[in-house]
Amino acid sequence: MSLPEPRTLELPTRRASQRLARALASALCPGDAVILSGPLGAGKTFLVRALCRALGLPEQVRVVSPTFTLLRELPTEPRIAHADLYRLGSLEDAEQLGLLELRDTGWVVIAEWGERFADALGPDCLLVELGLGPRRAQLRASGPRSEQVLGLVFERAQALLQATPRKLVGRPPVSDKQ
Repeated sequence: MSLPEPRTLELPTRRASQRLARALASALCPGDAVILSGPLGAGKTFLVRALCRALGLPEQVRVVSPTFTLLRELPTEPRIAHADLYRLGSLEDAEQLGLLELRDTGWVVIAEWGERFADALGPDCLLVELGLGPRRAQLRASGPRSEQVLGLVFERAQALLQATPRKLVGRPPVSDKQ
């Protein structure tokens, strides 16, 4: 299955990443899934933390990468199941975490390093690839619900990011010249 071209958001500051998280928080519904990818230090856990804060998680509740626990449930609304799939060796290992079942019961599943195990998350996920040079997020949808989420996030992020020095970058213009 080929995915559509990504939609890109420049994230030059931590504040820009927090604004993306707020836009994401306003678009997610129970049962949605987000796959976060990108190199070490790209801001995957930072984005999850900002998303959880936007969904009402108190400051005193720590949000850390579940690298060794693999899965952490966070009391937000909707509830977040935060997974880190980096250390998993197979699709079967990922399936044993029960991520699809969590989605089916209304949890929003956010999986760091989840791109190799998308099948364990279900057929319709928002993919967010974070980059370091330059700092940016590339968002893709893998189905109709995630396409709807992507549209909402992009629209809301555009409004929130207008105050940042770098503007939102959309899809490249289509040229009729071949």
